[in-house]
Amino acid sequence: MRIIDGAEITRLLDEKSCIEVMKKTLIALEEGRGIQFLRTPHQLPGGGIFAFMPAYLDEDCFGAKVLTVFHGNQGTGCPSHQGFVLLFEGRHGSPLALLDASAITRIRTGAVSAAATDLLAKKNASRLALLGCGEQAHSHLRAIRHVRALALVTVWDIDPSRSEAFARSLAVETGLRIEARPGPREALEGADIICTLTPSQTPILEAPWVEAGAHINAVGACRPADRELPSALVAQARVYGDSRESVLREAGDFLIPLGEGLFGEDHLRGTIGGLALGRMPGRIAEGDITIFEALGLAAEDIAAAAYVYAALQG
Repeated sequence: MRIIDGAEITRLLDEKSCIEVMKKTLIALEEGRGIQFLRTPHQLPGGGIFAFMPAYLDEDCFGAKVLTVFHGNQGTGCPSHQGFVLLFEGRHGSPLALLDASAITRIRTGAVSAAATDLLAKKNASRLALLGCGEQAHSHLRAIRHVRALALVTVWDIDPSRSEAFARSLAVETGLRIEARPGPREALEGADIICTLTPSQTPILEAPWVEAGAHINAVGACRPADRELPSALVAQARVYGDSRESVLREAGDFLIPLGEGLFGEDHLRGTIGGLALGRMPGRIAEGDITIFEALGLAAEDIAAAAYVYAALQG
């Protein structure tokens, strides 16, 4: 069994390739060629989360991600998400590899949002707003620039020094115009692609701040009681997820306004895999606001791990 560290994963799994891997994975799930089991998160006494996330893909491979989520790691030098992806082959159930989960999670999360952006954002969308400047902001910018020609990126973080540092370093890396803004409202001005990437448990923006026609990737909240988006915004938008079952069980962005009686379960229009297959419409009118509710699926981790393992095998 191979042990594959983060540096090797980063070398082998570039964002552009990962977008295609994620599209194929979400299509496979939609067609029933894989099994996405619900994750089992456990709250730890100190406030962290310990989770087990299994999935089965075709007859080729299966596995699980075992990880911890410690949002308090910000500023400590440790990532908020840590653990391993365990990869097995499907014929005999033999273990193939143990891969660093931080690198897998970082790259595939941005790639899934980029796949959703490609399907839901306006074709001429060119202004990206990133709310939250942690590691997911890096991966989302690196991935989304492959599906839309970005003219301006605006960023905000609760720590102003972090947004300023992000703007400087990523402008040098990408050659894009990147501006740090003092608040989320200022960051959203003119944005037609928005990524919410924070551990906030309460909304970080207001519905009137979002431009007509914008697409939102809601990434940060992954528990039923947590949300980054206000009820009014979710109620007026066309909402899609990576997994219907996961959204209806875990997505506070959707479940809280659902519980308030603002809409029914059918307000969840479908999945990214279904959109890619043309099984349901996405954006209908130029002024539609679309939301991709990203919960993160073990199938995505297993597919990324399988891609890396295959690359190492030559």
